Amino acid sequence: MSSVKQLVTQLFECNQITIPENRRPLFEKFLQDEQNVSIINTLIQNQNELMAKWKLQDRIAEIMQQPLRIANGTVGKPYQADFDLEKFNWQDITAFEWDGLERVGLTYDATTKQITGVPTQSGDIKLLFKFKLAEQPEDAAFNHKPVTIIINPDPRSLWKNLESDKNDPYWKEDNLTVFAPLNDRHILVSSKRGRSHANMGSFREDDFAFQDLANGWSIVVVADGAGSARLSRKGSAMACQGIVTYFQEPSSVESMAEFDELLQQHISSTGDDTQKKLNRLVYNNLGKAAFQVHKQLEAFAAAEGATLKDLSSTLIFTLFKKYEAGYAFLSFGVGDCPIAVLNKDVTEVTLMNWLDVGEFGGGTRFITMPEVFQNEKFATRFGFKLLEDFSYLMLMSDGIYDPKFVVEANLPNIQKWQEFLADLNGQNEEGIVVELKPENPEIENQFSRWMDFWSPGNHDDRTLAIVF
Repeated sequence: MSSVKQLVTQLFECNQITIPENRRPLFEKFLQDEQNVSIINTLIQNQNELMAKWKLQDRIAEIMQQPLRIANGTVGKPYQADFDLEKFNWQDITAFEWDGLERVGLTYDATTKQITGVPTQSGDIKLLFKFKLAEQPEDAAFNHKPVTIIINPDPRSLWKNLESDKNDPYWKEDNLTVFAPLNDRHILVSSKRGRSHANMGSFREDDFAFQDLANGWSIVVVADGAGSARLSRKGSAMACQGIVTYFQEPSSVESMAEFDELLQQHISSTGDDTQKKLNRLVYNNLGKAAFQVHKQLEAFAAAEGATLKDLSSTLIFTLFKKYEAGYAFLSFGVGDCPIAVLNKDVTEVTLMNWLDVGEFGGGTRFITMPEVFQNEKFATRFGFKLLEDFSYLMLMSDGIYDPKFVVEANLPNIQKWQEFLADLNGQNEEGIVVELKPENPEIENQFSRWMDFWSPGNHDDRTLAIVF
């Protein structure tokens, strides 16, 4: 009764009606009147309904104004974002749905409480979070809360792919992938123009060559033309072809025959005298090949009115041949491109060259530099190894080395090479598998697709040769 009296008293006061002391008995009787009691009950009911409506509207407004941030996504990449009502203290929401998710390739899973999918378009995507509260009738309309989800564009889509000028006298294909027999193995090699070059319509600066020689040797060459040198595409092409041509010359064939004799002596010898002779022969023969390429580039530059620096290119090459005792590997390298041989069960890696980094402060060296041949370290640029067997011989430009190995210190680590092979076998962001089997009819297509892998900040030309 006291609450009823308080309600009516407040109502009277709002209407500037005051109950004096001598009217208190009359007021008490007024409150007990049957008709008045009915009116008062109606007032209380209406008041409660009014308060409930206000609380409902206030709660809806609170949810509408509460920030709702959904994780950003990227076009073409699997997306997953948690959406749990308890996280936002929205346990009083009894029904909800999303409007607009399907439009961009996303869905909401009530079981996992996650928004998932693969976004199909970029931008500030406008969505509607439609919800009902427990206090609302079942047939009430949903409340609409606008929500924005940011979908970033696929970074790859921002790069142009402009064809290079086919009328250029030194033009070569922007992308080239080849699979072929080589010696008693096979070679899979791909050279791809970098995104930085494709974006401007400039040329692929990398190059490669390989060849079975008549004396049982096989050769693989990779060169990386300097992006800052205006004719480096020609320099790398000339370097690769020049090395192959050199080892096809009669004088080189004769010299390699001498290697065969020395190797047989070395296998049966217990001393290191034949080792020194072998090292000297490798130095002389491969050194002449590298120097001849240097002179060819020098002559070409003079004939074309260019500078030798215009043709700047790194150069690595490996010759290998099978003997009864195993495989002989001879190598040369100038620049920052590694050569590696993995043993049969991929438990050891043999590096066939060192990279022009470290003491040079990250600056590489090129076959066009005369000081390369005059430096006291020139003799250390050659390698000779006799291995019982091998699984892979790999030569790569820095367009592969930089994103996949990052630093030179990772190259002697067999685990890094195992990870690299796993990457080729499908453990990569795109899930692209390169099945390194001679009978694989899709091997070139698979390898070409794999070579397009995305690596932020690494958009240089890529060349990778794999002998297996």
